[in-house]
Amino acid sequence: MKMTTKIIAEVAIVGAAYAALTAVLAPISYGPIQFRISEVLCILPFFAPFTSWGLFLGCIIANLASPSGVLDVIFGPLATLGACLCIAALGQRGEGAKSWLRILLACLMPAIWNGVIIGLVLMWTLTETHFPQFSGVFWVFGGEVALGELAVLLILGIPAIEALQRTPWAKQEVV
Repeated sequence: MKMTTKIIAEVAIVGAAYAALTAVLAPISYGPIQFRISEVLCILPFFAPFTSWGLFLGCIIANLASPSGVLDVIFGPLATLGACLCIAALGQRGEGAKSWLRILLACLMPAIWNGVIIGLVLMWTLTETHFPQFSGVFWVFGGEVALGELAVLLILGIPAIEALQRTPWAKQEVV
């Protein structure tokens, strides 16, 4: 992929949008029970893989305000990047690339990645339970984060993917 000015600008816009949405909706964006509406932007790599980097950078900026501190600034963006790279792989062009199964799997990726990684971060930062004493606390925190992600991505993400599929932006070839 050739890094053009247009791609760099799109990465910056996506990152800024993610950080701004998270900040504006901060009361529901952080903590064990979170509905981070900005996560709907994680569907963008389904069409344009390079947007993964904008989401990664936007998550770093957004997590600077996280009550979970430096661990969330480090591991939250890594979870987002992992999910977005998986979403990008699921959205690769080709026969049947935009099937319902791929769309559903793409919407599950943030729930899986964030459920596990942010579940661990929250367990570490909010309780006295640390490794190797894995307890039900991880499953509760991870489950809450995953459910919030699923709510956002299934309610907003699937319709957004459906709408974006009909746009020229989603149909552009990235070289």
